[in-house]
Amino acid sequence: MHRLLLGLLALAALIGTVRSGIAQPAIPKLRPPAVPLVTHDPYFSIWSGADKLTDDATRHWTRAKHSLVSLIRIDGKSFRLMGDEPKSTPPMEQTNVQVWPTRTIYDFKSQEMAVTLTFMTPALPDDIDVLSRPLTYLTWDVRSLDGKNHDTSIYFSASSELAVHSTDQSVAWVGGAMGVLSFERIGTDDQPVLERAGDDTRIDWGFAYVAGKVFEARQTVASNAKCLKEFVDNGKAASLDLHSPRAVRDDTPVIASVLYLGNVGAQPVSRMLMLAYDDEFSINYFGRRLRPYWRRNAAGITSLLTFAARDYDRLKSRCKEFDEEFIKDIARTG
Repeated sequence: MHRLLLGLLALAALIGTVRSGIAQPAIPKLRPPAVPLVTHDPYFSIWSGADKLTDDATRHWTRAKHSLVSLIRIDGKSFRLMGDEPKSTPPMEQTNVQVWPTRTIYDFKSQEMAVTLTFMTPALPDDIDVLSRPLTYLTWDVRSLDGKNHDTSIYFSASSELAVHSTDQSVAWVGGAMGVLSFERIGTDDQPVLERAGDDTRIDWGFAYVAGKVFEARQTVASNAKCLKEFVDNGKAASLDLHSPRAVRDDTPVIASVLYLGNVGAQPVSRMLMLAYDDEFSINYFGRRLRPYWRRNAAGITSLLTFAARDYDRLKSRCKEFDEEFIKDIARTG
């Protein structure tokens, strides 16, 4: 719904340039007050409130930090793509951002490389099975601009902040694999299911997941500072932190992934990760805890991630088609 409303605002700005056949002064390109990155429900909801994705940390809609970080390493030199950490690492120039009903697309460039970072949440109203999946795809498309090949790798981390109401809560983590996928998960140690209420509330039950293909990603859980330093200095994933459980504010644990792209030339190279949140129970219905729709028929997180990975290519095409069709329909109506 957040994305559909932003699509309508963008279209209104476009249509407003021409009214009753009379050319109007050009309206500046829409800059949303906050850019949607991960938008599923009031708990799994992450936004960028800055002009550029590297100007600030990403945040929950209540403004609490729900930090997602991405870096790119090109021939041994690192640049920031998302988030304001580490401060000593320069940002890559952001050249564009597009907000569509199901996708947010950022473009970056340096002298050597061009990067497109896409957040895709397949909120397709005609497919309730897909619509109910609490999962967003992140895709990096990278290509050379200078005619040379460049040794390239991508870093992504999701903070344990995603799984707590406040940073004094303790979290625990574990990893696993199924088929060609590997994952790391993190969540509160005590799991107070549906115990909180009120507007200024973050989820503190269930688990955040990051999953990717085993042969493309090296995943770990360790402190934010350690993971960033290891990638910037050595281009590698930090060793697994065994100090679990512990409070989020105690050397903040993150799920970190390093994606190796090899020598990238003019032909784009793509890598994808899935960010998911399994709340296990979604609502308290007159004293009865109910599971989310996607969990019916005893479905679990491993089946969700497996089906989502298999569905990626189909949904990528479907979301693009839906976005374009939706905007065209609104333009005809408006």
